[in-house]
Amino acid sequence: MTPEEILQNIYKHAEMSNSSVVGDPAIGERVNYVCRCISNRSGVRLLMSCLLAKLDKPNVDPRKPYTEIGGMDCFSGRTYDERYLTKFISDNRLPVNHTTAFLTPTLRNIDYPLTTNKELIGRPRELYKKSLELLEDVAKKRIQADILFVVVVRILILLRNEKSARITSLLNALKQEDSLPLSSEAIVSLIKQHISCKNASRLPVLVIAAAYKSIEKTLHEYILPLNSHNAADIQTGALGDIEICLVNENSVVTVYEIKMKRVTQNDIDIALSKIIKAPNKIHNYLFITTEIIEPIVAEYAATFYEKTDGTEIAILDCISFLRHFLHLFHRIRINYLNIYQSMLLDEPDSAVSQTLKEAFLALRQVAESDE
Repeated sequence: MTPEEILQNIYKHAEMSNSSVVGDPAIGERVNYVCRCISNRSGVRLLMSCLLAKLDKPNVDPRKPYTEIGGMDCFSGRTYDERYLTKFISDNRLPVNHTTAFLTPTLRNIDYPLTTNKELIGRPRELYKKSLELLEDVAKKRIQADILFVVVVRILILLRNEKSARITSLLNALKQEDSLPLSSEAIVSLIKQHISCKNASRLPVLVIAAAYKSIEKTLHEYILPLNSHNAADIQTGALGDIEICLVNENSVVTVYEIKMKRVTQNDIDIALSKIIKAPNKIHNYLFITTEIIEPIVAEYAATFYEKTDGTEIAILDCISFLRHFLHLFHRIRINYLNIYQSMLLDEPDSAVSQTLKEAFLALRQVAESDE
């Protein structure tokens, strides 16, 4: 069987299985921990890559997912990860990161077997310890690779369904459309509470992107697809977090750089270098921040309008931007809120956690109940 067929077969057996329990309680505890470790999903993706390689080529050692190790029993875990697992995870909406585990700091640039006498430096420490123990369980034939793989996918299916059920329940709890809609100020308050939550660095990007999405036909402008939350601009070639083009044109005219910290003069200088190197004229390069805007930095940004022959660089407060937008386009405020909610729920958990998604729906329910 090809790797694709192996994955299809594993998924089929996982769906048919009524249990995610392993005969050996110790192995069962390890696999359950790795699969359900929400704070770090690289462990389960590492495990899936090595199990797939073992099933594709039974002679390999699942503890040797690096060709730099050398020998006939090593393999490229990253190749199996990127070439086969990415599509498999996406197609089945499995709650695993959409990017390879082998580019994470902990798993990058390794040239030795992942044996249990090695310690991988990462958090949580227990995740990597248990991941290596599971690879050794397979290598020592304490459990077969296909059986373990089915259990892994079964747990991920259960996780996916549990998350989906919670989101559906929260959506169903929202009030009906014929009730009094939230005011603009109530929506501002709701969004402000949401972006104040922990690990919310992706949310200001969605706040601004949703604004453009809700009025793009009116503005005759459109927003380019957002890049991955963790992707650096230098990797993607993007000019910023959000790029706006004119309708019927593919040239970026407005760029938004989102910061959950104070904007510095160095940030302005980096933006200037992007503007100079841009293939076309940038009209606006705008920083959106959730922190205090220092007057000296704002004044520094304003000095480049003439120097760039007409590109305006400015720093805006995130909540102030949203408040003005919602009052300016008051009649589409609920459409804006629904677009923000849709974009939020569509984000992978690696960018916006399940907890943040549920928090927004709960906050919206409370806001609408109060209203």
